[in-house]
Amino acid sequence: MDTFVIGGGNRLYGTTRVQGAKNSVLPILAASILNGGISEISNCPDLTDVTCTLRILRHLGCEAYRDGDVIYVDSSGMNKNSISDRLMREMRSSIIFMGAILARTGSAIISYPGGCNLGARPIDLHLWALRELGATIDEVGGYIVCKADKLVGKDIYLSIPSVGATENIMLAATAAQGTTRIHNAAREPEIADLQAYLRAAGTNVTGAGTSTIQIEGGSRLRDVKHRIIPDRIVTITYMAATAAAGGEVTIEGVEPQHISAVTSVMREAGCVIREERDRIHIRSDRRLRAVKPIRTMPYPGFPTDAQSPLMAVMCTAEGTSVFVENIFENRYRCASELMRMGADIRIEGRVAVVCGVPKLYGTKVAATELRGGAALVIAALGAEGESEVSGIEHIERGYEKLDVVLKGLGANIERKTVSVPEE
Repeated sequence: MDTFVIGGGNRLYGTTRVQGAKNSVLPILAASILNGGISEISNCPDLTDVTCTLRILRHLGCEAYRDGDVIYVDSSGMNKNSISDRLMREMRSSIIFMGAILARTGSAIISYPGGCNLGARPIDLHLWALRELGATIDEVGGYIVCKADKLVGKDIYLSIPSVGATENIMLAATAAQGTTRIHNAAREPEIADLQAYLRAAGTNVTGAGTSTIQIEGGSRLRDVKHRIIPDRIVTITYMAATAAAGGEVTIEGVEPQHISAVTSVMREAGCVIREERDRIHIRSDRRLRAVKPIRTMPYPGFPTDAQSPLMAVMCTAEGTSVFVENIFENRYRCASELMRMGADIRIEGRVAVVCGVPKLYGTKVAATELRGGAALVIAALGAEGESEVSGIEHIERGYEKLDVVLKGLGANIERKTVSVPEE
């Protein structure tokens, strides 16, 4: 078992480059089975979730391999329409293969997906939407069995702007006869990135980034070259690390407009931020101050994935900050670990009240999910003394070599292998 050992108190300085977006590359890799040919996808982060997705592609009969930050997929040899329970349980995003496999083969057999335990994330909306397109769906022995002799495009009205459901509809609709329109669609930048990939493959899809997306089904698809957009949550994490530890950092290869909801909050807290076309400069040189209530919302609102990193920053801000979590009910799982470090956090349902303390103190803490794990690293960077963060396998689902990046900016962080005693 590996842990991060972090000595707090080092200010961060320098320049780093952000990785490609985890939440873009996973649905785009699922989409790579649609063309029955070759996809060359660049700026792909080296993450455990990406590795798992490549295993799923190979399980389906595709050739899939990585060369640096480029992933090559040849889906011409795809010969399966089912994904084993073991592979599905490795990550939540595996559900996105349902729409893609259904479009490619006319049937898909998958089990329920795994991933971070953030509370109820039902896939009922996914299943309902695929039924609307003409699929029949049954549950047999713990597996979801989807079949469609013919998919037919129609207007689909989502009750909530679900990212995963929007993506699954987009993928399935590529094989539907006629036009599919998704109303109340998710507007995240990653949806627009999936649209860019599908358009490059030959699908006529428009509207991503707005609440209505239109897909013309039945196009003949071709080989694709595509570059993944920057990861906005990783960008926010690097900014939060700088805010907590103090210092001055430049983050290159970013899309500043993708994180404007968070940038405004960090400015309010006292960070000095300058944006350029593809980079952000952030400086934090004094104790930060509390901010107005933060309410997580679908894009372009404040992202739920940024809530835990910002909570870690606000733990030592002067005054009281309030967080209202509107997406996942278990997003405060890292709060108890932050309190072990001396944070003053009170939770009531979906509301967390963070009363800033002068400092946090290093101790042993455990990550139980991806963004909460990043929050513990951020808190440790600004704490007094040494912290040891276990459970870093959760962090590595979404961050490529986080310890190496932070060390390159001056953080005192080391990866340590801890032997687990045999029972």
